[in-house]
Amino acid sequence: MNTATVSMAVTPTVLSTFLSHYLNRKPLRERPTAHLSYDEGLHLIRSFLTFASHHSIEDLQAFTAQWVPHPQWVKVDQVEIPESKLVEASGVLQDQLGPDGIRKVGGRNWWQWRRPNSPLKAEWIEMKTDYNERKKAGDPGKRVMLYVHGGAYFFGSVDEHRYQMQRHARKLKARVFAPEYRLAPQFPFPCGLQDCLAAYLYLLTTQDPTTIILAGDSAGGGMVVSLLVTMRDRGIPLPAGAILISPWVDLTHSFPSVSGDCPLDYIPQYGFHHKPSRAWPPLNADEYALLTEQIAKNAKLGQTKLMKPASVEMKRLPQDLGQLNATGAVDGDTPAGRIAETAFISINLDGKEVKLKDQIQMYTTNELLSHPLVSPVMQPTLGGLPPLLIMTGGGEILRDEQIYLAHKCANPAQYPPPESSMHESAREQLERFKPTDVQLQVWDDLCHVAPTLSFTRPAKFMYRSVAQFGAWALARAQKTEIEILDDDSISIISSSSSSSESDAKDRNDRGKPQQDGIIVSEVGKAGDPLPPFKNHMIRQRVSRHGVITQLAPPTELPGCSMDRDSIGVVKETPVRRWLETRAQWDKRYGSIRAKIHKRRLKEMIAGYVGFDGETPPPAALASRRRVGGEIAEKKKTKSVGLAMWSLWGSKHDEATVQREHDAEKAPEIKVSNDKDGEGQGARSPSDLQKQGNAMARRELMTSRSRSRTKVVRDERQVADDDVDENTPVSVLVARREQKATEADPLPLPSPGSGSQLLTPDYIPPETGVLGKRPVVGGIAVPFSLNREAETASMITLTSAIDQPGRVASPRPLSPDTEMAAPTSAAVVAAASEGARDEVVDPEAVKRGANGAIPSPNAGDVDGERASLGLPTPTPTVMVDGFPVRPPIETFVTAQEELPTVK
Repeated sequence: MNTATVSMAVTPTVLSTFLSHYLNRKPLRERPTAHLSYDEGLHLIRSFLTFASHHSIEDLQAFTAQWVPHPQWVKVDQVEIPESKLVEASGVLQDQLGPDGIRKVGGRNWWQWRRPNSPLKAEWIEMKTDYNERKKAGDPGKRVMLYVHGGAYFFGSVDEHRYQMQRHARKLKARVFAPEYRLAPQFPFPCGLQDCLAAYLYLLTTQDPTTIILAGDSAGGGMVVSLLVTMRDRGIPLPAGAILISPWVDLTHSFPSVSGDCPLDYIPQYGFHHKPSRAWPPLNADEYALLTEQIAKNAKLGQTKLMKPASVEMKRLPQDLGQLNATGAVDGDTPAGRIAETAFISINLDGKEVKLKDQIQMYTTNELLSHPLVSPVMQPTLGGLPPLLIMTGGGEILRDEQIYLAHKCANPAQYPPPESSMHESAREQLERFKPTDVQLQVWDDLCHVAPTLSFTRPAKFMYRSVAQFGAWALARAQKTEIEILDDDSISIISSSSSSSESDAKDRNDRGKPQQDGIIVSEVGKAGDPLPPFKNHMIRQRVSRHGVITQLAPPTELPGCSMDRDSIGVVKETPVRRWLETRAQWDKRYGSIRAKIHKRRLKEMIAGYVGFDGETPPPAALASRRRVGGEIAEKKKTKSVGLAMWSLWGSKHDEATVQREHDAEKAPEIKVSNDKDGEGQGARSPSDLQKQGNAMARRELMTSRSRSRTKVVRDERQVADDDVDENTPVSVLVARREQKATEADPLPLPSPGSGSQLLTPDYIPPETGVLGKRPVVGGIAVPFSLNREAETASMITLTSAIDQPGRVASPRPLSPDTEMAAPTSAAVVAAASEGARDEVVDPEAVKRGANGAIPSPNAGDVDGERASLGLPTPTPTVMVDGFPVRPPIETFVTAQEELPTVK
C-alpha cells in the first residue's frame, strides 16, 4: 500500500459520491449525508477499508504508521516512557488479572516482551501559543489529556490521529499526551493495556491526577474503560474524568445493532478480513496439529501435502457452513492444543451446532473475548469511576453496546453481568462502588467516531461538546476556576447549501418548547455550564446541527432491554457474515495461505525461542521468535496521502488560528499630513505612537486576550450523595441528622443569654428537610430563608439576629431575647435594601435616645464571626450600656403610618 495505489482506489468513490450527492439530494436532506463534506468523507473511509482488506495487516499497519508532518502552529515533543513504569504497570496488571487470568492469557512474561530497540514512546501535542504562554508564566500545565487512539486494536498511530488531538488541545487549551502502544495481532491483549497504563503512571510523576483527563476513540475508548477499572481496583489515583468517543466495549458482538443493517456507518458488517500473511490469520488447532504431525514424521519440505486443498484448505472452506470444522477436535491436553487456541466458539447455524476454531478478533483469542478487561460491558460493576462523557453515533454498528455501557456506569445495580459471572467478589464490588456520573450523547445518524471527519459540521459540534465536558471535569476535580478561550467569533461552523433549509428549521426550533413539554437546546462549548445530572446521567439526543433533545427512556432502547444472560454471548448473524466473507477470502487467497504455511513449517523445524513453558497466543509475535533472528521494527517513511488527509482535517483549525491572530492584532494606524491644512483637529502623531506602543506591549504580554475567555467552574451539577426522586423522606432525614452529628455542632444559646446571639457560638436554626423554610412545632412557616425582604412588612423582629438576610424566626423569642432584639430603623435598613426609603433616619433615632453607644468588644466579636465565615451582625442601639427598643411611633412605612401607642 502506498499513496498512489490508495488514491487510485478511492478516486472513483469520490467522483461517484459527488455525482450521486446532487442527484439524490432529496432523500439525504434529513441525514448527515446532506453535507457534501460528510458524505464524501464517509464513503472515502469505507472505500479505504475495503481496499485495505485486500492487503496484508502488515501493509495496513505500515501505511497508517507513516510519519505525518504537523502544522507549524502546533508544538510536538516525543518522550520515552522509562522501563521502570513498564515494570510497575506489568505488576499492576498481574494483580488485576489474578491467577486464572494469567493462565488464560498464557503467562506473565511473554506480553512484556518488546521488539529490539523499540521502547515505549509518546508524544506531547500542544498549541505553540499556549506553550509559549505557559512557559512565560512558569506553569507546568494543569490541563493534560491522555489520548488513546483507535484502530480496532490492530492499526492506526499517533501520526494518523494527530490532526484530531491538536483540535482537542486547542479547544481545551490543554496538552495532549498520546502513547504509541503496541498493536495486535503481533502484540495481543494485554500488551497495549500495559503500555497505556505505563503512560498514565509516567504522567503521575509530573502531574497531579486532578489535572489529567483520559480520552479515547473506538478501541482506544474501550482501552480507557479497562484502564479506569484497573486503577479503581488497584487503588491508583483516578483522573478528573474521561471522554469515550464511540468506544468498542463488546468484542463478542452480542448487541442488536451489530446484527442489524447500518448503511450510515463505514465499519464492515462482516468484520475485518485481510490478505493472508505471517501475522494473520494465525494457525487454528487443526492446522497446528497437521504441521506438528509432518514435523514428527520428518516429512521432506519438497513433498509436503500443504498444497493439497483436502489437507488444510478444504477443512476451512466447506460449502455447507453447518459442517465447518466438523472434524475431530484436538485434545486440550496435547501440546498442539495448549499452544493453539484453548477454547472454541460454539454457535448454532441453521439448526446445527458449529465449533468455530478460527480466531475471530485480532486483539485476543476466542476464549478471552468475554474477559472483563477485553469487553468492559462484562465487568461486575462500572461504578466508582470519574465522570464520563460517552459519545455515540446513532447510525453506527456499535451503537447499542455504547448506550448500554453508559447506563451500566450510572446504574450498576440495574445492569449487572450475567448470573454465571456473579461470584462473591463481583457482588462485593457491586455493593462497594457508587454509581458513576455519565453524560451520554447519541448523535442522530452519525457514523462511528464521527470526529474523524473533523472537517464536517457535525464533527465540529462534537469537538465543542468534548471541550465543554473536559473543562468542567478539570474545574470540578481541581476545585477551582479555569479560563477557556471564548472563540464564538473566530471558530465558525459553516453550513452547506445542500442543507440550508433544514438548517433554518433547526435554528428556529432552538429554545422552543416541543411536544410533551420538552425544550430543545444547543450543544455547548468550552466555558458553557454543563447541565445538571439526574440519577447520575445527562441523557441527550443530538442532531447533526448540534440541537439537543431528550433521549428516549431506557425501556425503549434496544441496548438497555437485553436479557442480562445474553450479553457476552456470540450471536448467529455476525458469525454467519464473518464465515461467509472468510470463505470468499480463503478461496481468493488460498494459494498464498498455503505458501505461508510452508514457510511456517520451515520455521517450526528450525525452532522458536520460548518463554519458560508459557503459551502465548498463536498470533503473538512472541510465540514466533526465531533462534538467532531479530525482529526489528521498520523505520518510518513520510506519507503524502496521510499528510493530505491531515491537512484536510486541520483546515478548520488553521483558519481559526489565523482568525484568532487577526483578532488580536493591533489596529492599523494611519498618520495624516498637516500640509495644506489636511487633517486639522486629528490626533497628534505622538498620541498615536503611544497607542501603538501600548498595543505592542499588550501583544507581548499575552497571546490570548482575556477579554475573549470564559471562566469555567463546577456548579454542583453532580449530587454529593446518592439521592433521587425515589429516595424515602425518612432516609433524607436520617442522612441530615447523621451529617449534623458528624459536624459536632456547638450548643444553641439558652434563653436569657441574649448576648450569645452576637457571638461565634450562635448557630442558625434548623431549616428542615427542604433546606429552605424554617419549621416551628413541626409546621413550615410561610417564609423563605436567605432572601432579602421586599417590603418592611416582611421583616420580623429577629430578622437580623442570626443572619441579616433571613426574614423569618423558627422559634418564639424569650423576654430577655426580645429586649435585645435589634429592631431599630438602622437594623431594618441593613436587612432590606428595598426598605431603606421607608424608614426614619437612624441618626434621628440616636439623638432621641440621648446618645447611644456601641456594644463593647463589638469589633472583636465581628472579627471572630468573619474568621468563621459567619455574617457580621448589625450593631444594636445602646443607651447607657443597655439595649433600648426605639419608640414604635418612629417606625413609618411608605404606604401608611402605623398607629401610635398612647
